[in-house]
Amino acid sequence: MRRRLPSLNALKAFEATARHESFTKAAQELFVTQGAVSQQVKALEADLGLRLFRRERQRLIITEAGRAYLEVVRDAFDRLGAGTERLLQRQKSGVLTITTSPDFAAKWLVHRLGRFSEAHPEIDLRVSASIQHVDFAREDFDLAIRHGTGQWPGLHVTRLCTEKLFPVCSPQLLKGPGALRSPRDIKRHRLLYTNSADGWARWLAHVGVDGVDFTRGTLFNQSSMAMDAAIDGQGIALARTALASWDLICGRLARPFADALEAPYAYFIVCPQSAADLPKISTFRNWLLREAEDDALRIAELNSGMRAGAAMRTTRP
Repeated sequence: MRRRLPSLNALKAFEATARHESFTKAAQELFVTQGAVSQQVKALEADLGLRLFRRERQRLIITEAGRAYLEVVRDAFDRLGAGTERLLQRQKSGVLTITTSPDFAAKWLVHRLGRFSEAHPEIDLRVSASIQHVDFAREDFDLAIRHGTGQWPGLHVTRLCTEKLFPVCSPQLLKGPGALRSPRDIKRHRLLYTNSADGWARWLAHVGVDGVDFTRGTLFNQSSMAMDAAIDGQGIALARTALASWDLICGRLARPFADALEAPYAYFIVCPQSAADLPKISTFRNWLLREAEDDALRIAELNSGMRAGAAMRTTRP
């Protein structure tokens, strides 16, 4: 059955006029002219075939029919307002589902989530780690953190941070007689690889070191495993900025050399275009960006200290 619904603007004009018993005050509230309010009320009366107000001596007096209709309109407005508020609250709060790689989850994201939950207790996070890129149209995820070029047509994409490649090791390898003092000293240590030795080959060529036996070392299929081995003192790993930042800041890893390569890929925050401005998604995205910005500042401070320390090590006899 087709609903017979008056104009929403006419109903708003009627409700405000009835509440103020004045076209002038209703117009001020609705930011329109007095004439516009009067015309809307007259149109509503014509549509209903009822007099809603009587005009007596420059006063508006609501009729019995108008009073009865006002209760209906106010109830409808109250329900609409409450329903709208509930809908908006669900967009601001509730469950936020996130997918990212196992490496990023383990080495960057998980350590920080307590801070987010403390700041935003209204949002419940669901985090899934997978090497596969989700299809937002088929899978129930709100947001992804992806490693790649940033070219994902049809999606809203925000770069999280810039990435560089550089060696990392246990701070213990920077101490004692056998301390790492120059890239040439790498030959005396075990290299930790992720998937292949290509990255190490490029970095060593960049710093002019040859003669490294790439058949030796330990191969891992996850960067986080190589970095954990480096923390344990098992060798030197080639790390990406984002994955190494937490361990560098906490002092579990150290950068023996300042030399770095630009990484071909970076981390990006990805979600459907239609959901990009939802409050809970924009809240989480902004939090991620602030965390990455804070990392960059703290890593820059560490790098300054690292360069000073490297200069001291290379000048020692």
